Amino acid sequence: MPATVIHSARVVSGRDTVTDAWVRFEGDVVAARGIGDTWRDGLAPGDETTDAAGRHLVPGFIDVHCHGGGGAAAEEGAEAIARILAVHNAHGTTRSVLSLVTAPVGALEGRLAAIDRVAASDPRLLGAHLEGPFLDHEFRGAHDPAQLRDADAASVERLLEAANGCLRQITIAPEHPGALDAITRFTDAGVAVAVGHTGADFDTALAAFDAGASILTHAFNGMRGIHHRAPGPVIAAMHADHVTLEIINDGVHVHPDVVKLAFSGAPGRVALITDAMAAAGAADGEYLLGSLEVIVADGVARLLEGGAIAGSTLTLDEALRRAVVDSGIPLAEAVGALTETPAAAIGRASDLGRLEVGYAADAVLLGDDLAVEAVWGAGTRLA
Repeated sequence: MPATVIHSARVVSGRDTVTDAWVRFEGDVVAARGIGDTWRDGLAPGDETTDAAGRHLVPGFIDVHCHGGGGAAAEEGAEAIARILAVHNAHGTTRSVLSLVTAPVGALEGRLAAIDRVAASDPRLLGAHLEGPFLDHEFRGAHDPAQLRDADAASVERLLEAANGCLRQITIAPEHPGALDAITRFTDAGVAVAVGHTGADFDTALAAFDAGASILTHAFNGMRGIHHRAPGPVIAAMHADHVTLEIINDGVHVHPDVVKLAFSGAPGRVALITDAMAAAGAADGEYLLGSLEVIVADGVARLLEGGAIAGSTLTLDEALRRAVVDSGIPLAEAVGALTETPAAAIGRASDLGRLEVGYAADAVLLGDDLAVEAVWGAGTRLA
């Protein structure tokens, strides 16, 4: 199989930048890295070369919270999943965890099994995220209130069995009966547990993190805010230094200065996510998010009934540009929030999220304006 060499690049990886650098992909892994003209050494007939001409080369983006795109939702099966992945590939996302909204346990079992089947043969799909059904009613956001429930041992076991190892994370409101036991069971099974859609106060959130929860689902959204005498779950997540804070950086969900606050309060622990629903990469109009009707206008998705924000139409390249331009986050730090931090959050720090030898051959070539110019995933040109 021919190798792929990308040379003369500013490689941004591991929160560091190396100029006049090159990487070599063999199969689906990074086989070598270097600087200068040494990329020519070992070049064989048929190998593919790309001259980055001084542009930024970064690891492929990893989205650990994405519901859809291109008019398709993660609940709709293999064809829809392929469409979602293709839309986000074009914007630099090379690996995705697809998120399922609250539904009856029986329905979630079937949807988890469908994701597992696709993930078994498609390296772009890392697995599933269950955003529900174990959420709080008051802070449910765009989740069907009729399907919310407390966590019980039987339901937890059914979901784990249906996932067959593909469940990467689950969002739980920790203040409800059965939640702490569920956190323990999921973490014991290798699932990252996220606190979210929750009315928990600081102490309750901290207890969940002490019990093993390690992610805060879309920080600042679907939870109590920060008050100087009642700091809430965001400050609890900043306090617990093993916790990753998800941020939807679309200019709607979180103010740019609050994004900057998150990066300062949890250095190296912010993961930029899309929380994208079906309208990402598609037109404004009417959509469904699970069983709920959504209207998308000017790229903002809201429930038709009640007006709550219902996911986003964000792509990760836009999240990167907003972090750098609007919030003043240094490029290397912002890239880390799209690559190594989300990889670590789901237990894949050893093979994803960096352009280093032995890591996945996932890369994005960015122009000076941080627009995506080329994408490689698992060694294959995707865009």
